[in-house]
Amino acid sequence: MTYSLEQLRGFIAVAEELHFGRAAVRLRMTQPPLSRQIQKLEAAVGVQLLERDNRRVRLTPAGHAFLNEARRILAIAEAAPALAQRVSSGMRGVLKLGFTSASTFGHLGRILDYLNLELPEVHIELFEMVTREQIDALTAGDIDLGLARPPFDPELFESRLLHREALLLAVHEDHPLADLRRAVVPADLVREPLIFHSQQKARYFYDLVVSMVPLAQERIIHTVSQVMTMLWLVSRGRGVAFVPESAGMIAVPHVEYLRIDTPIPEPVELHVLWPRKSDNPALPRAISALSFMMH
Repeated sequence: MTYSLEQLRGFIAVAEELHFGRAAVRLRMTQPPLSRQIQKLEAAVGVQLLERDNRRVRLTPAGHAFLNEARRILAIAEAAPALAQRVSSGMRGVLKLGFTSASTFGHLGRILDYLNLELPEVHIELFEMVTREQIDALTAGDIDLGLARPPFDPELFESRLLHREALLLAVHEDHPLADLRRAVVPADLVREPLIFHSQQKARYFYDLVVSMVPLAQERIIHTVSQVMTMLWLVSRGRGVAFVPESAGMIAVPHVEYLRIDTPIPEPVELHVLWPRKSDNPALPRAISALSFMMH
């Protein structure tokens, strides 16, 4: 079955006008070529679509059914170039965004709202990953953009600082440290059981805590990769944990957040990260839109 878009346009015009002469005028052509178009279309479809005599033109039952499909096919065909142009320009398409679980505390929602406002026709697919997994996925082209923790290879990636915040200590509400009227210092933690970040899956926080707050490694009783898991362990009295300040937005029962005396007041960084080479035309537009947020 082979028919052309011109044949579909001719059929639709005749079906709507129910008159070959008026349909020909509408299409700015003469009647004989239009009649030949309809004959070729019926031959291609294999059924009679129109009943015509010297007085009138009528749609057959098959013609009625075919008219709806012809309109749909023609609408898709006519919209296709504009769609391709919008995808090519980055105005429409799909953007795959990786994010750490901790970046959901206030930042991810704000980014999604902003992208939806600036690029409403770009669909955002979300992938929760630790930073190491994001780097692997960006390298493989499985995601386009990441919300991740430094450091990054500048030869492979571009990045921009999105947010900086303090490091806090999460403790059970009944813990003696909860009554301190000052910032926690390393000496306060010498005998405390620690819920620590995984050195493999949460290397950024592991290195950050060790550099900011030197601790005895033998005090680590649990090692996990997600902040939410840490907070629930703290709520059960399993130990204390170091978390980004934004984690305080989560109302985990029986958990309080204490200031820590660190050499840098806001040492925790979150970056927007993307590959230097990408085939996704929506990525440059997304970066451009987010640049206003990151100033």
